Amino acid sequence: MAADRRLASYARLPRAYRDRTVLHSTVDAFGRAHWLLCGARSRHGPYDALVVTVEGDYADETRLSAVGSRHPMIGALPAGGFVLADARSDTGDDQVQVFDALGRPSSAFRVGDGIQHLLTDASGDLWIGYFDEGVLGDRLSAPGVRRWSSTGEPLWTYSPGPGARHIVDCYALNVDRRAAWVYPYTDFPLLEVRDGRPTRVRTSPVRSAHGILVHGERVAFFGGSLDAHDRLVTGRLTDTAVDPLATTRLTRPDGTPLGRRRVVCRGSRLYVQEQPGTEWTLFDLSRQ
Repeated sequence: MAADRRLASYARLPRAYRDRTVLHSTVDAFGRAHWLLCGARSRHGPYDALVVTVEGDYADETRLSAVGSRHPMIGALPAGGFVLADARSDTGDDQVQVFDALGRPSSAFRVGDGIQHLLTDASGDLWIGYFDEGVLGDRLSAPGVRRWSSTGEPLWTYSPGPGARHIVDCYALNVDRRAAWVYPYTDFPLLEVRDGRPTRVRTSPVRSAHGILVHGERVAFFGGSLDAHDRLVTGRLTDTAVDPLATTRLTRPDGTPLGRRRVVCRGSRLYVQEQPGTEWTLFDLSRQ
């Protein structure tokens, strides 16, 4: 196994906001980090929330009114404003709320039960990957991965072509400015999605990763089951497959092991956030 790779510090929630509860956090297509925060909230009705955006040394805040999501996931829109979504929903629920740049709710719609990943792209569209309970139990979620407009219009739906199977669970999703990459259960192929082209399928020997990074013909898979939770497998893309080259582990910036964490994948960049969710660290495949 190759030498360990260290993450680099990337963005921190300013201390002035750390007395609030972190409901969710993400990094958008432009590299801006966003934290969705709240104080005390009602158990039965809409509540107010605060989004803190950090870009370099600059921090800004947006106050959201009448938030309805009980367990929200957040995405950022390029011209200002945010999208919030509940992972679980029933038929008839408006589980997705769109807020304008002033934090006012502007629209709501449903995208299906079982959201595993919510990533907005540079144009403001929503890429959503679903986990198995949604895929197997909801017609909207059944394709496994879908692209929606920020007004709720379906724009693209995964459909298995030659050499591909139906998605049961979207383990990892990477949304860059030019492409989306999908890594689904059960066979764990790597799917490349580009506008106007058929979905490209590459077989992969890497199993159960939770993050995927792509830079040119280079690829990396992060995470895995049990003691492979901090594994990093780097490889090369061929026309039809992933050719693994080296296996190492990712650590914190100080070299200590990673704890419980979640990730956001954007092109060559892997953003990692450990509990309590106040900091993002970075591994960039293009710099290796």
